[in-house]
Amino acid sequence: MSTITTTDGVEIYYKDWGPKDAQPIVFHHGWPLSSDDWDTQMLYFLGNGYRVIALDRRGHGRSTQVGDGHDMDHYAADANVVMEHLDVTNAVHIGHSTGGGQAARYVARHGQPQGRVAKLVLIGAVPPLMVKTPANPGGLPVEVFDGLRKQLADNRSQFYIDLPTGPFYGFNRSGAKPSQPIILNWWRQGMMGGAKAHYDGIKAFSETDFTEDLKVIDVPTLAMHGDDDQIVPIADSALLSIKLLKNGTLKVYENFPHGMCTTHADIVNPDLLAFIKG
Repeated sequence: MSTITTTDGVEIYYKDWGPKDAQPIVFHHGWPLSSDDWDTQMLYFLGNGYRVIALDRRGHGRSTQVGDGHDMDHYAADANVVMEHLDVTNAVHIGHSTGGGQAARYVARHGQPQGRVAKLVLIGAVPPLMVKTPANPGGLPVEVFDGLRKQLADNRSQFYIDLPTGPFYGFNRSGAKPSQPIILNWWRQGMMGGAKAHYDGIKAFSETDFTEDLKVIDVPTLAMHGDDDQIVPIADSALLSIKLLKNGTLKVYENFPHGMCTTHADIVNPDLLAFIKG
């Protein structure tokens, strides 16, 4: 396997496909999944002549199941280790959900000064802040995230069937046709990772405030969000993030779910390609 070891001894697994002299596209996956969640996009962009790179977040997928460091600062630093190891420059970074937070923090803190980043895409992403606070009254109550933690601790395997069967892909909506292969692939990815990383990751994606990160990002940024996202409600995320970005564009998809990169890849992929080429 292709891995790089961080300064605190964590092996981070990554994929690096395509011509090394082609423009790189780097993918940051959502919670509690792995780089495999980007298979459709990676094959699509590989076929369009790009170099495609994706990594498994610490404690997720094939990366080390460590007991600590499950926070956005470590996530972004781990991504930076991979980017430096591969000497990636002029890259387009694409992050979904929690991966959107990771990508935003990476770009803000590690990617811009070195010219490593050309563009950023946030898809159904958690910034600027998910949890409800006095400064973020439209956020979700912390009890929502406590409920996720309880379900994970009580029966992680069942939880990882219930979430993709229901709100993640919008399969709980009237007229929806649930796909068992999609549900089982979500479960497979989730169960590859570590319970401790996933438990701590809920705090990381829900309570991290990305406001200052978004304010300093100056590369062209596309925020893509489904208006029927039941996991990261658009009103508390993309509609706020776009106001903080210096060079942002918002694209809203009517009735699309949180997992739209999987359910609507035929629409999402060409839109990503258009932004990257534009």
